[in-house]
Parts: sequence; C-alpha cells; structure tokens
Amino acid sequence: MSCPVVTRFAPSPTGYLHIGGARTALFNWLYARGRGGRFLLRIEDTDRARSTPEATRAILDGLAWLGLDHDGEAVSQFARAGRHAEVAHHLLAKGHAYKCFSTQDEIETFRDTARAEGRSTLFRSPWRDADPATHPDAPFVIRIKAPREGVTVIRDVVQGDVTIRNDQLDDMVLLRSDGTPVYMLAVAVDDHDMGVTHVIRGDDHLNNAARQMMIYEAMGWPLPVYAHIPLIHGPDGKKLSKRHGALGIEEYQKMGYPAAGMRNYLARLGWSHGDDEVFTDAQAREWFDITGINKAPARLDFKKLENTCGRHMAMMEDAALLHELEAFLSATGQAPLPPEKRQGLERALYCLKDRAKTYPELLEKAAFVLNDRPIVPEAAAAALLDDVSRGILGELTPQLQNATWTRSGIEELVTQFAQDHGLNFGKLAGPLRAALAGRSATPSVFDMMLVLGRDETAARLTDATCGGDGAPPAA
Repeated sequence: MSCPVVTRFAPSPTGYLHIGGARTALFNWLYARGRGGRFLLRIEDTDRARSTPEATRAILDGLAWLGLDHDGEAVSQFARAGRHAEVAHHLLAKGHAYKCFSTQDEIETFRDTARAEGRSTLFRSPWRDADPATHPDAPFVIRIKAPREGVTVIRDVVQGDVTIRNDQLDDMVLLRSDGTPVYMLAVAVDDHDMGVTHVIRGDDHLNNAARQMMIYEAMGWPLPVYAHIPLIHGPDGKKLSKRHGALGIEEYQKMGYPAAGMRNYLARLGWSHGDDEVFTDAQAREWFDITGINKAPARLDFKKLENTCGRHMAMMEDAALLHELEAFLSATGQAPLPPEKRQGLERALYCLKDRAKTYPELLEKAAFVLNDRPIVPEAAAAALLDDVSRGILGELTPQLQNATWTRSGIEELVTQFAQDHGLNFGKLAGPLRAALAGRSATPSVFDMMLVLGRDETAARLTDATCGGDGAPPAA
C-alpha cells in the first residue's frame, strides 16, 4: 500500500511572499489536495537576524488570500534546533560525521594555496580521519563525511536525472562551532520528520538536493520524490525582478485581482493540461500532476493574468464576489460599502461582472449605482446634455414613470419613444448615459434603469433635465 502524499511549503520569513513562492505553494497544495494527502507549512526562520514577525504574517496572509489552507499548525524551523543537533550528533556517533577543528584562517589559507596551484578550492579537512585522541580542546564544527568517489544522481520528476560527481561535494558543515544547525541539515531533518513524500520547490534548490540526500542516506531514511520547478521570468525572458512584477502576493490583491483567477493563472504558469486555459479549483485539483510541469522557465504575462481573472469574475457566485470585493477594499484601506450601496451593487452584478477583470475596474463600471445624486457629469458626458437633449429627456421621464419596470418593458418604451421622435437610438442613449451615470461609457442604459429603479431613474433624469438646479432647460 502506497504512503499518502505529503507536501510542504517552506518559506523564509525574511521578506514578502513573492509570486514565485506563491506558485510553489500552489503546486504543493494542488498535488496534495488532488490526492487526498496533506499540505504542510514550515516557516524556515533560522536566520534570526533577518526573520521578522511581520514577514511571517505577510506569508500567512498571502496564503490565506490565495485560499491555500494547510494542515495542522505551521512548524517553526528555529524551534526544532534541538532535534537538528540530535541528528548531527547521531551521525557523529555512527561515524558518518566528524569533528573538524580547522579555523577559518586555515581554511582560507588552504583555498589560497589551492588556487595558486591550480587545484580545486573545495576544502578537504585534515580532521576527517583523525584519531579522536589527537583532538585538541578547541572549538569545532561537525561535518558530514561526503562520498569521495562515484556520482550522486538526483532523480527529479521535472528535471530528469541530474548527475553530480562526488568529488565536487565537500564535507558539509552540519553544526556550527556554537552548536547551531545549518540550513541544509535543518531542511533534511524537518522534511523527514514531517513525513514529506514529495519535495516540490524552485530549481534554485536543485544543487541543495545532493547535499541533503547525503543526510538521508547516512540516516537510512527513504528519499522523497524531488520535483524542482523552473523559476518565473519576466516577459522579456530575463530573471524576474520588481520591474517585471516580482511583488509581494499581497500587492496583487491590492491591484484587485480575484484570488480564483490568480490561482488559475499561477497554475498555468509553468504547468499545462492540454489546451485548457481557464478552469475551476476542482478541475485544477483533479488535473494537476508534477509530470505536467514544464522544464523551461515560465514568463509572467499581465495581459493573460487579466484575461484569466476576468473569466473568473464572470464565473463567480455573487456572494463570493462581494465578499472578496470587501476584502479588497479593506486591504487597500478603503471604507466598506454602506449597506444600501452594497445592495445596489449586488443588484447590478449581473450586468457588470462579465465586463471587468479586476475589482477597481468593477467599481469603476458600478459607479452609476454607487454614486449619489446629484450626478455631476464628466466633460465628455456633459457635452451630450445640450438643451435639445435635455428637452427630449424631459418628455421621456413621465412616460418612464408609467412604464412596466422590466428590462423588456423599459427597452420597448424607450425604443418606441426614439422612433416616434425620429431619433436613432444612439442619439438618445448618449444623453441617457450622461444623466444616469454622468459618463459616456457605461453599462446598457436599460440595465442601469432596472438596477436604479423607477424612482431613482426618474429623479436623475429630472436633475439632468433641469440642469441640476431645478430650472427647466432654456426655450
């Protein structure tokens, strides 16, 4: 019987959760969730000088916004330092590691001499096979005994078999002279103790795998499955930087991208399932497999991101969309919508959400229902409200007050009114947009009327007819 899948995401809390880290977390989450496995979170906070509670909070908030829930409590790597040291001393006792008393000056001298003689600068400690009786009473580090001959093969699902000559591996330090464990030891021990079956991470960690495998093999532990995924590049094919959009994931929330669209886009960023571009979370969990990860670096494409997010906004249930919109307002420091505005927006979503790609764009298109009277037209819209147009709206308003207030009823009345006045409907739509929304580009005038309701529609048309001051248009 095969073991259940266990994956992990292990960020360092020394900065924000960037988009590459978010994708790594997503891949781990999808792989575990799609197989009934467990997705674990480990905060690799051993760098005490750079790790901050604020960065940890940002990581947790970013994962929460993306909807990537983890199983159990988050593990602090620093809190497990005693366990890491225990493994190092076990390896020492079993002869798989040794005490090295070489000072930093001696190591530098060795490297300088090797460099001058054209030899490898890989440090070879003279203490590797020394008789313990010769050990001085001095500070020491614990080093693992790396294999000196043959090769180490990293069997990687994404990269294929990667072969490293063992004479290129040094006797890695496990414990520093102050007794603190190094990162490489901590990662291997934590992955084993947490039962991680699949290590899915960026390919910048590929060379680390060979060194961590030494610890697994020396301890007699079964190796996890490795999948080192290519990093994300900018649109120009170069390493992703801030100018490309290498921002904290919370910045994408503040830009107003829906989380479901972000998940979909990140999943497609380096992985594919046939020609499918837009899919649900359920489909992603069912389809995702590490064998489908591309070996070439993915490129960040904001146009594709926006298109994907637009498709997801159109697919979202209204309640979920409003909930996420409220989270967007909070994340950007904006006031929450008053109850009556929220209700108005909810009524309007049917004619808005398939036309927006981000929450700011949605709010922009919803301005007609969110703004209060008197509506102050923008310059382009104000130009449409000349005396002739205001007079026509003055005639239309009382007829609308007696119309059947359905979209078809309103549309039939307005269309007939335009025909009776010898008007192309476009000539009437412009002034109606200006009066109802104060803009020249809006949702359908019929949808706006239906959302605003009979009384508010009539009031706005009356305001426009009277120039906003109660005075009728000039004769």
